[in-house]
Amino acid sequence: MAFTLYSLLQAALLCVNAVAVLHEERFLSKIGWGPDQGIGGFGEDPGVKSQMMNLVRSVRTVMRVPLIIINSITIVLLLLFG
Repeated sequence: MAFTLYSLLQAALLCVNAVAVLHEERFLSKIGWGPDQGIGGFGEDPGVKSQMMNLVRSVRTVMRVPLIIINSITIVLLLLFG
């Protein structure tokens, strides 16, 4: 089993899939990363927690359709080439 560019891309795809399926109310609010936590005041720099939550929301919003397409292509390639 060799470490190839395809396996690196597949691992990145799995990580993006993991971020995309995180549910705010069920999972993230239990560990303190819910939608109401991490709201700073006006003029304050956003903290790391709010930036990470913004990244999770952005990945879910922007990558929904591309993830479906990329996952389908990956499944077809795995079925064809093993």
